[in-house]
Amino acid sequence: MWPLVSDLYEGLVSGLGLVPGANLGFRCAIFKAMHGSAPDIPCKDVANPTALLKSAILMLHHLDEPAAADRVQKVLEAVYAERKTLTGDVGGTAGTTQFADAVLAAMG
Repeated sequence: MWPLVSDLYEGLVSGLGLVPGANLGFRCAIFKAMHGSAPDIPCKDVANPTALLKSAILMLHHLDEPAAADRVQKVLEAVYAERKTLTGDVGGTAGTTQFADAVLAAMG
């Protein structure tokens, strides 16, 4: 059932580059972006790292680090709200590196 739910989520948010993932077990947890390997875009600086950042936020919550998770979430939201360095899949023209640099700059 969960893959179906994640697939629906991907459709609602306009694509795979935005969907975080968490596989929670009794003794371990894995956090990852929901998208596949995207073999057509390696080394092209066009991937959207949002799904990885959102997965990191899930991991921070899982590790009982809510302050760190909230900080990353707020920074990510600020970069999106500014709309200056968004990747192409969400209507921008920035590359992966520019987006990541904007997130790091917003972290201070």
